[in-house]
Amino acid sequence: MFAVIVNTLAIAIASLIGLCLRRGMTRNITDAVMQALGICTVLIGIQGAVSEKHVLLLIISVVIGVIIGEWGDWDGHVNRWAEKVTVACTKSGDAAGIANAFVTSCLIMNVGAMVIVGSLAAGLAEDYTMLYTKSLLDFVSGIMLSAAMGIGVMGSAVFTLIFQGGIVLLAQYIAPFCSPLLIEELSHTGSLLILAIGLNMIGLTKFKVLNYVPALLVIPFALWISGFASAWL
Repeated sequence: MFAVIVNTLAIAIASLIGLCLRRGMTRNITDAVMQALGICTVLIGIQGAVSEKHVLLLIISVVIGVIIGEWGDWDGHVNRWAEKVTVACTKSGDAAGIANAFVTSCLIMNVGAMVIVGSLAAGLAEDYTMLYTKSLLDFVSGIMLSAAMGIGVMGSAVFTLIFQGGIVLLAQYIAPFCSPLLIEELSHTGSLLILAIGLNMIGLTKFKVLNYVPALLVIPFALWISGFASAWL
C-alpha cells in the first residue's frame, strides 16, 4: 500500500502547486492551458486506442456500455453527487466546474493498463516500480490539470487511494481473472474514454464520458462470450 500512498500524496501535492500557479494566471492563460492539455489528452487517447486489434469487440463493448450508462444516467448521478459534495465542503459557486475537474482528473489518472498492472504487481509481488512511475506522471499532470481546472483535481487523490488501494489489497483474488488480453482491451477502451475527455477539454464535443464507463465492465463478459463462441465454431 505504500506505493499507493505515494501516488495519492503526489496528486495532492501537485494539486496544491497547480492551485498556487493558477492564482497568477489570467483567464486567457487558463483557457490556453486547458486547450493545450486537451490536445495532449487527445494524443494520449489516440496512441492508446489506435493499436486496438479487436475493433468489433471494442465497438460492441462501447455500444452496450453507453446504453447502460445512458439508461442509468451515470454521468448525471455522479456529477450531481460531486456537486453536492463540493458545495457542502467548499461553499463554492462553481460547484459544476469543481465536479467536472474531479471527474476528468479521476478518469485521466485511473484509466489504463498501468493502474491495473501496477496495482496487481504491488499486491502480488511487492513490485512498486510501475506505481512509482505512475506517481511521477500523475504529479506532472496533476500540476497542469489543477492549474487549468482548479481544486476539483485534488479529489482525484482520494479516488486514487480507494481505487488503486482496493486493487492492491484484493490482488490475489483479482489476478486470476486479469488475462493479458483483458488488460489490453481495458486499456484500449480506457484510451477511447481519454480521447473523448480531450475532445471535451478543447471544446469540440460534449461527450457524457461517464456514460461510457460501463463499457469497461462489459469487456470481460464480451471476451468470455467471444471465447465461448470460438470454442464452438
